[in-house]
Amino acid sequence: MYWNRPARQSFKHHTTPRCSPKGETLDFRARLIMFLLASLTATLAACNRQPSTDKETVALIPMGSTDEFWKSVHAGGVQASQKLGVNIIWQGPIRRDDRTAQIDVVESMIVRGVKGIVLAPIDNMALRAPVEDAYRNKIPVVIIDSNLNSDKSVSFVATDNYKGGVMAGEHMIKLLSGKGRVAMLRNVEGSASTDNRERGFLDALKNAPGIKVVSSNLYAGATTESAYKQSENLLAPLKTAQGEIGLDGIFCPNESSAFGMLRALQDGDLTGKVKFIGFDSSEKLVEGLERGHMDALVVQDPVRMGYLGVEKLVAHIHGKKIEKRIDVPATLVTRENLKEKSIKELVAPDIKKWLAE
Repeated sequence: MYWNRPARQSFKHHTTPRCSPKGETLDFRARLIMFLLASLTATLAACNRQPSTDKETVALIPMGSTDEFWKSVHAGGVQASQKLGVNIIWQGPIRRDDRTAQIDVVESMIVRGVKGIVLAPIDNMALRAPVEDAYRNKIPVVIIDSNLNSDKSVSFVATDNYKGGVMAGEHMIKLLSGKGRVAMLRNVEGSASTDNRERGFLDALKNAPGIKVVSSNLYAGATTESAYKQSENLLAPLKTAQGEIGLDGIFCPNESSAFGMLRALQDGDLTGKVKFIGFDSSEKLVEGLERGHMDALVVQDPVRMGYLGVEKLVAHIHGKKIEKRIDVPATLVTRENLKEKSIKELVAPDIKKWLAE
């Protein structure tokens, strides 16, 4: 990180004559009015600045800014900031695989001198250096959602993603009665959260010898468009000449990969022919579940994750001891429990009241 050196400024010496060219002195009353107006302007400016200087400012930096999951994290962070009386800066990359952009955001917050940072690292290694830079600058960092390969953060707030993957794998075994051909479309390389979900899913399937994993090496990429293309690439070699699919189950480990696969199944007229489990929720994924195009979603609580990230950071700033690891449990959502009040609030949280349009 480089600090920009202030540009040199040159000042010309100006002298203001006490008298006009005609030798007339400036009217005393006019000078008095100008002085009073200047004083009033300075006082008003100081009053207008007061709220921001009184409040501590913290940054909340997500992996991306377009997924419904991250909008919900934002809503939770805003809710906590309002309750605790702190300012919050929400800024992150548009693409959830743009490591460079996220590093730039972290470094800009360090330069800005925020009191603390809540970060969902895109890459568990690439974000290590900027987090340790924040540590050297005495700016505490709370990690959320996806872990970081560093001991310089003050807490980690997340779902047990491995356990969430196991939950998906165990439900797949149940849906298939322990036998069949299964594929998994991975998310992106380097994301600790989805890496753990993928590993948990595959480990769970080892307990069902009748299930064969026929594809698990394709990555969806960071967007629904790239996920859609990779989903088609995964499905194409498994289709028969009659248009059938030689596949019984599919798992996708995050919102964008699941939505890309859902679109590919819909366009290929394959919905309902393959048991399909996704991870996280959005309006389109919930609709897919309701229509029978999906069979289950493993859902986190992103609003609570954002809230706890900010809450624990502020507690640490104020000298309170906080837990090193805070779990936000995942829930298996199916068509059978989708209408329950607690599940409806989980898959479709009311985030608009916290986020300005």
